[in-house]
Amino acid sequence: MTDSTGWALVGAQFGAIAALIVFPPGDVWDRGLVAGVIAAALVAAGAAVAIAGGLRLGPSLTPLPTPKDDGILVTTGIYAWVRHPIYSGVLLLGLGLVVWGASIAHMIGWAALWLILNVKASIEEKLLQERYGDYEPYSQKTGRLFPRPRYKGV
Repeated sequence: MTDSTGWALVGAQFGAIAALIVFPPGDVWDRGLVAGVIAAALVAAGAAVAIAGGLRLGPSLTPLPTPKDDGILVTTGIYAWVRHPIYSGVLLLGLGLVVWGASIAHMIGWAALWLILNVKASIEEKLLQERYGDYEPYSQKTGRLFPRPRYKGV
């Protein structure tokens, strides 16, 4: 994968987020107090998850799906629950914007964001697997964007 492809995905990601912010509100559902509280909670939770993911990565953090040459594979903290918590947080934040936006355009914009982040995650995972031998077992037990149920032996 080239850096230009990576930057194109980053640009598309931020474009989708910007669209969710600037799309005019709709009337698919009532944008009253309940929608406002749910939207605010989703935006806050999404921001918290994304920030926690970024802080946990530390110097390995990069906007590109290509791992840094001097990066390390982080599998602890929030990364013990999901492999891409920054993407998870962005999706939750975007969902909050959809709830507040209440329009078909917002729903389509969020679906586009979901698609972009899944493409980006797929590329990133291929590169992480090539770089880190212990990525495969980690990916088998850890959800991509949302935690997998963890079952104890019966």
